[in-house]
Amino acid sequence: MPQPLPIQFLAPDLDALATQPGRIAVLAEPDQTPSAGFRKLDRLTKGALTRAVASTAFGKLKPGDAMDLAWPTGLQAEAVQILRLPKRADQQQARKAGAAVGKAHGAAATLVLAEGHPRAADIAFGLALRAYAFDTHKTGEKKPRGPVSLAVTNPEAVARTAAPMAAVAEGVFFTRDLVNEPANVLTTSDFAARLAAMQELGLQVEILEEDELRRLGMGALLGVGQGSESPSKVVVMQWNGGGGEAPFALIGKGVVFDTGGISIKPAGGMEDMTMDMGGAGVVAGVMRTLALRKAKANVVGLVGLVENMPDGKAQRPGDVVKSMKGDTIEVINTDAEGRLVLADVLWYAQERFKPVGMINLATLTGAIIIALGHENTGVFSNNDDLCNAFLSAAKAEGEGAWRMPMGEAYDEKLKSRVADMMNVGGRDGGAITAAQFLARFVKPEVPWCHLDIAGTALLKSDSMLAPKGATGWGVMTLDRLIRDRFEG
Repeated sequence: MPQPLPIQFLAPDLDALATQPGRIAVLAEPDQTPSAGFRKLDRLTKGALTRAVASTAFGKLKPGDAMDLAWPTGLQAEAVQILRLPKRADQQQARKAGAAVGKAHGAAATLVLAEGHPRAADIAFGLALRAYAFDTHKTGEKKPRGPVSLAVTNPEAVARTAAPMAAVAEGVFFTRDLVNEPANVLTTSDFAARLAAMQELGLQVEILEEDELRRLGMGALLGVGQGSESPSKVVVMQWNGGGGEAPFALIGKGVVFDTGGISIKPAGGMEDMTMDMGGAGVVAGVMRTLALRKAKANVVGLVGLVENMPDGKAQRPGDVVKSMKGDTIEVINTDAEGRLVLADVLWYAQERFKPVGMINLATLTGAIIIALGHENTGVFSNNDDLCNAFLSAAKAEGEGAWRMPMGEAYDEKLKSRVADMMNVGGRDGGAITAAQFLARFVKPEVPWCHLDIAGTALLKSDSMLAPKGATGWGVMTLDRLIRDRFEG
């Protein structure tokens, strides 16, 4: 898997700037006293940096944006990148500045003159996240990546601050890799094997195969995968870094490819359904992060891995399946399969682990994209305290999230003539009725959030911290939630 760029933290050596190869990034803000590194570069380039910062173009930049001076006189460097970043920049502005460096970084070395900026670690974090590239399946010689250094006044202290961020970055990369992988590579078996390999990090990993799932009564989950050659599985990952308390549970939808089943999707855009395991990908990335940074919390991550294919053995519209809970479900639309997978895994998580709370993630509905676009994940919850804590963590990490309504009136749309419920309730309020369906498999006393990440898991264009493709949305937020709520 692609690894985050290794970043070296070192003390500034201003005398070496004239012969520094590759790219140099330096921080600036009009009307603020420039740093020693800026002043040295400015002298070497005969005032070019001062003129650039005084220009109308630089004045129009927002905090975190950048301007390049190509092949500057007096330097061996091929470019000086001037980052507009005030000394009192917030976390998101600093990460944005780092992302500008990461986006421009290539085969040449990059030196970032962060010097005494209090957000130097966040600059490094943004740089690492934006420098991600998924080129696993491209043939030919891989594009080389040059070394990256951050020149800071206190390298040891900044490195200590940056260390847990590096663990988060690796978790985000792991999620992005999973979501970006094609379905002929990331089968249910391959997915499970990648998760099992994380035992070397200290996670306890179990793989429940179809025979065990049948014994447990997971008829809803098994019904989704019965038309596929890939066997359905549930993978359980435990991180026991806390005391003797019950764990917090993360549950992910892992549909490695979704044709829609017998209710087959249109051909246009179906190739994007390789990302329908995005919820499971986020859970895996969070669990990797917790293990890498040795989190002092007990967390269990559970993912239901299936493939939804049309076949002579596939379930049909009108079939009735029985969930692990014992409720029966009339399958009106086989393309509303994710909720069937989650229903059984949610119930299993509660029965086995008695968690203090649960959050499930799923690329569940197109309806949430209609409601919120690609800027925000839809958040549904039965518990204000957990929901508000999650929303606070999302805001702190700059990951868009918006709470959506729930209510008993929506349950009327799920009534079935032949079973306890239907798996869909019509087009109107589709994201809400999906959440209402899931809520039936959550015990009243268990705090729970459902995150519909259909619009945020994968983007068609670049975002601030990621190139187009998988974003890894949610890894940063859930890691922060666990740190703030269970490790504080």
